[in-house]
Amino acid sequence: MLNVVNINKKYGDFEVLKDISFEIKKGTIYGFLGPNGAGKSTTMNILSGLIDFNGGEIYLDGEDFKKNKRRLLKKVGYLPQKPVFYNYMNANEYLHFIGEISNMPEKNIRERTLEILEVVKLTEVAKKKIGQYSGGMKQRLGIAVALFNKPEIVFLDEPTSALDPEGRMEILEFIKNLKSSGTTVFMSTHILSDIERICDHVSILDNGRILVSDNLENLKNKYIQPIFDIEFEKPPEKLDKALLNFKWIESVSINANKASIYVKNLGIAKSELLKFLAPRENTILSYEIRKSNLEDIFIRLVNKNDNI
Repeated sequence: MLNVVNINKKYGDFEVLKDISFEIKKGTIYGFLGPNGAGKSTTMNILSGLIDFNGGEIYLDGEDFKKNKRRLLKKVGYLPQKPVFYNYMNANEYLHFIGEISNMPEKNIRERTLEILEVVKLTEVAKKKIGQYSGGMKQRLGIAVALFNKPEIVFLDEPTSALDPEGRMEILEFIKNLKSSGTTVFMSTHILSDIERICDHVSILDNGRILVSDNLENLKNKYIQPIFDIEFEKPPEKLDKALLNFKWIESVSINANKASIYVKNLGIAKSELLKFLAPRENTILSYEIRKSNLEDIFIRLVNKNDNI
């Protein structure tokens, strides 16, 4: 469906994207994950045709994106991170405007407006001024605009970042349903739980580089790592420094009176960790072993990338 090969983007001497490559298969939900400032929105703007790139190649359905941009963009829908509307219009008027600038016939505009408003569940407020919409309603309208021309692939830039928990779940469920209709979704976000909830494949971007790109389950299995979560009665002062003297411990994260200990050797950790902690004058309230989730993998990879 979409193949990105060694894309590079610079602003002056500053390199925003450093030869990134990834592939998106048709009918999948692809998560593009990274901290703020990693280069996610720049990538989105390139793929949606808003800005150019300095090097590399992009292929959409096997065709060179740069050489055939005008025609290929008809297959693309885009929801920017902060969609902007004419707030004095209502949803009907705004979507009619979108249809007109897309040179759609009047009859098609009316039919598609009714259809897409039903899809995004805005039919009942279609005549209400957009300026009176909630954040979630505006996001749904933004998705309606992105889907208006029935694109084959839709790019969603941080679609849930400004929403409350209820609004986020509503939008995520909607995005998940796009897959069942055959639409390919490329979703950029820094919210890890959103990726885990709906995505098939994920790339992790940091400082303009792709750190890893894989099927979500493969990623978890590849980077699986035992973690000991321990809760103490009091904050464990200097515990991280003491533990890092052991070669079988990779890293330690402490938050208040809780410690997450990442180990390289589970067998040694099971036999030695409690022996080390028990004599200390800080009562252990809980002790459990868990496997890595996407957040653990993300933090681990991004922290390592800081040293690249």
